Amino acid sequence: MTSVRWWDPAFGGSLAVMTIVAALDPRDGLPVGALATLAALAVAYLGFGRDSIRHAAGIGARPVKPASHAIFLVTTTLGCGIGAAFVPSLATLQAIVFPLVWVLVGSYTAAIWLSAAVAVSVGIGLALSLGAMPAAAAEAGAIEAISFIFAVALGTWMTRIIAAGERHRRLLDELTRAQGELAGLHRAAGSSAERERLAREIHDTIAQTLTGLVMLAQRTRGELTSHPAQVSAAQTSIDLIETNAHEALTETRALVAALSPVREPGRGLAGTILRLADRFTQETGIRTDATVRVDDIDRDVEVVLLRCVQEGLSNVRQHSGAGAASVLIECTPAEIVLTISDNGSGLGTARVDPNTGFGLAGMRDRVLLVHGELEISTRATGGTVLRVIVPLPLEVSPAHREVSA
Repeated sequence: MTSVRWWDPAFGGSLAVMTIVAALDPRDGLPVGALATLAALAVAYLGFGRDSIRHAAGIGARPVKPASHAIFLVTTTLGCGIGAAFVPSLATLQAIVFPLVWVLVGSYTAAIWLSAAVAVSVGIGLALSLGAMPAAAAEAGAIEAISFIFAVALGTWMTRIIAAGERHRRLLDELTRAQGELAGLHRAAGSSAERERLAREIHDTIAQTLTGLVMLAQRTRGELTSHPAQVSAAQTSIDLIETNAHEALTETRALVAALSPVREPGRGLAGTILRLADRFTQETGIRTDATVRVDDIDRDVEVVLLRCVQEGLSNVRQHSGAGAASVLIECTPAEIVLTISDNGSGLGTARVDPNTGFGLAGMRDRVLLVHGELEISTRATGGTVLRVIVPLPLEVSPAHREVSA
């Protein structure tokens, strides 16, 4: 009801029909006054009415001056009465003017008063056109009373429809705004989760390799200081440092591209873990045995197992003081169990640094992603046991293949 595209044909069509009606009026002579009134209404609509309707619709038309708005309303109100005074049939124009009043006047009370003014104007014009007799005045008054009641009823309905539309528009705007805020929160949460995941990946790959480089460098320094003549021993350590440095560079490039893969090229999970244990033995001198009795499992579970092995061996290297360690991955009908043990001094009660989010805390978070459990205990005979238990879906039955070293 507040679209210019609707009002242009409605108002223009009404004026065109009334022009034909006035031209065909059976009275003597051409109804110049009626035609001039219709022309004045057309000019008022084009000059002021269209902008007033756009302003009421809030579609960004140029600002409407209050005087221009008032001129259009006064012109249409008086024009209906003047037209009816020349040709009684022009009283029909009020059928289009009444809705215009309710669209353009913002106040419900003001719309009622202006509708009454239109009814009075048309009633006076109609009475004058019918002969200005008491009977004509009574007839015109009855007609306009009915028209006024109908106009108020129609205007009330229009007001409620427009108000409901405004409420729906506001609700839609609020919903759109809330969806935008929710999408922003989701993006922020996703970015935060991705940063945490990337931090864990870096800690479990590059950080572990660089830790090994530091320890090898320290060992090399000690060998050169204690035994200057034993260059061959230092050369072995230097070769390991070079190899690990190349691996750190490869891992960094892989993380930048798409994060490092779980399996090394050409190796399954078992082969990757066996190689990890062998390299750990070379770097630390801690004899490490690895046995893998499961293969062909879900990739997410492979990620968890491999990263837990890396972190577990890192803890053995840094905290245990052990001379031997073992890694065992085996499968039961309901779960996969990873066990990492050593014969060192034991960890006692495991403590997690809440400020870093890595180490044991990062391992626990990673295990929870596959609905698993993490257990850490000290053996009665000395040493630490770390156990990761990952449940299997009922329909999954991974192939068993034992690989050990």
